[in-house]
Amino acid sequence: MQITIIGAGYVGLVSGVCLAELGMHVTCVDKDIDKIRRLTKGEVPIYEPGLDALIAKNMQENRLHFSIVLSEAVSNADVVLIAVGTPPSPKDGKADLSYVYACAEEIAQSLTQKTVIVTKSTVPVGTGQQIKQRMTAANPSAEFTIASNPEFLREGSAIGDFMKPDRIVIGTQDADTAAIMSQLYAPLAEQGYRLLHTDVETAEMIKYASNSFLATKIAFINEMADICEQVGANVELVAKGMGMDERIGERFLRPGPGFGGSCFPKDAMALARLAKEHGIKPNIVNAVIDYNLGRRESMVDRIVTACGSVKDKSIAILGLTFKANTDDMRESPSLSIIPKLHKMGARLRLYDPEGMENAKKHFTQSGITWCESVEDAVDAVDAAVIVTEWDIFRQMELPTIHEQMFTPLIIDLRNLFIPDSMAEQGFDYYSIGRKPALGAQLKQMPSHAAST
Repeated sequence: MQITIIGAGYVGLVSGVCLAELGMHVTCVDKDIDKIRRLTKGEVPIYEPGLDALIAKNMQENRLHFSIVLSEAVSNADVVLIAVGTPPSPKDGKADLSYVYACAEEIAQSLTQKTVIVTKSTVPVGTGQQIKQRMTAANPSAEFTIASNPEFLREGSAIGDFMKPDRIVIGTQDADTAAIMSQLYAPLAEQGYRLLHTDVETAEMIKYASNSFLATKIAFINEMADICEQVGANVELVAKGMGMDERIGERFLRPGPGFGGSCFPKDAMALARLAKEHGIKPNIVNAVIDYNLGRRESMVDRIVTACGSVKDKSIAILGLTFKANTDDMRESPSLSIIPKLHKMGARLRLYDPEGMENAKKHFTQSGITWCESVEDAVDAVDAAVIVTEWDIFRQMELPTIHEQMFTPLIIDLRNLFIPDSMAEQGFDYYSIGRKPALGAQLKQMPSHAAST
């Protein structure tokens, strides 16, 4: 099959590469000339484990191509997937569909044969019908059908999610289109992965409902963590006990600083907006959104409480991206934590194994030091705060870290370590939903950072 994907961002690029790996002939189109130039040279503009190797392999085998010319890529395609951005409006959180609609109209003007037009972008219910109307208006003679094929890719494990999916959701309006989409995913279906066929509107809704439910699980376990801290319970064991119930499941029951990224915050807000437009008050979704915003604020309070005061203290921030195994800064907790600590007078030393370049676009304040390693970041600091759950932080040489830090104080917002073990190694250790472990000899002296 000849497949064209419009948008070589995260979703479009991963989907295109994986479809090529399944044997399709894929062309990824993007208007960003520099991005396409880099991809054509084998340079990957995003960090996703394993993606660079798959791109190189499928380009070498002549199944994967990149272009800036939409008309050429669309004219001979059997299926065109729209994978452009749908960012939230800063005013009301409503999904901005201007890129989707502009793309659809340009596709309509380039069609030369009957083609299946698939929405891969996350869009509100009813967008498929809007695309159909706009394409018809742009080119009344164009022959096409509409489908919805939402993505369920987790940054950091996206290739595995595509190649070994929990389910593949396909929304169509007729049997012929459903058959073509089934053919597209036949290599996965033949391995036993499940295809769910629905109408277009239901497929669109499944995406929003799924992400909002997962966001709810995260918000719920974070609230349980707050309660655990007050009553002396261990949230890690609470989550384990809950997850052993197959009706609940253990995934997404990890306490932390709240959910971020390009999907959960945006999709929850868009679903709330969609409900409001139809006269429904989405109490649960609104509560999750509000709780998550407050969660980020409370992380700063935790840090201040553990430090006593952050004014004139040197603090290492370990992890800047919203999660591990990605360089994505969108809706990262660090975007809330770092400016507030800086405003309170903290001297911040920042490190992330993959997100430094993206992070530098967000943090331009004076008094911030960009570090080259964990060891560099924690050198002579009064405290270290773990914000992102990178494995490199789990693997820290703790005796070395202890010697380097002026005060062996760690505030772990991802629960990477066992409290009692940290205390035995001489750290004062604060985590989420568990009792603090105080093992350091507190030094009654002025901050080293202030004197240096």
